[in-house]
Amino acid sequence: MSTAVSSDARIKTVEVSEEMITAHLADGRIISVPLAWSRWLASPKTNKQANYEIIGDGHGVHWPDVDEDISAEGMLTGAPARPPKTRA
Repeated sequence: MSTAVSSDARIKTVEVSEEMITAHLADGRIISVPLAWSRWLASPKTNKQANYEIIGDGHGVHWPDVDEDISAEGMLTGAPARPPKTRA
């Protein structure tokens, strides 16, 4: 038996709720991850969730107001957004 696997993990649209980041993929899948994955988007002081850009031909999402990126691959494999770099 063979199973067809779609590798078209490209994001078409994104929704951010009080608890989840939900991505609608080009192949019809809908994936969600906890909003807590992004400390910047989850911050109650941030009201910038709706201002996003699809980047890398749909392979990721960028929120310019908070300088946050999340990839489709990261959402699918369970890899949260990287924490911000600290300066020495």
